[in-house]
Amino acid sequence: MTPDELKDRTKRFAVDTIRFARTLPRDEASRVMAKQLVRCATSVGANYRAACLAKSNPDMVSKLKIVEEESDESQYWLEILVDTETVEHETTSRLHKEANEIFKIMSASIKTLRKNQLSIVNRQSSIPTD
Repeated sequence: MTPDELKDRTKRFAVDTIRFARTLPRDEASRVMAKQLVRCATSVGANYRAACLAKSNPDMVSKLKIVEEESDESQYWLEILVDTETVEHETTSRLHKEANEIFKIMSASIKTLRKNQLSIVNRQSSIPTD
């Protein structure tokens, strides 16, 4: 998946989450959960875009960690909505699956970036300095 495709995917996740949040009940607890869910779901795409503009591998890893955390938090709020019987599991399953897939993509990307960074450091340390 290209960075542009992932930008579109994370943006679509945010838009779908906002649309879902608009269907939630209007009681105080539901409003709080909806606000938290929208906050973290929209943060996924915003922080992925920031990661694409990172100035270095460590900077990118740091930003992707935020995306990873926010996608995990999105899953948390979706689970809370189901566990409190605010919505049925089937209502959240597609969003939950997408948040989980984004989480896995970010985790794999972070692992690759760290491995590449370690490889660069190891190569640099094996270069003779005369």
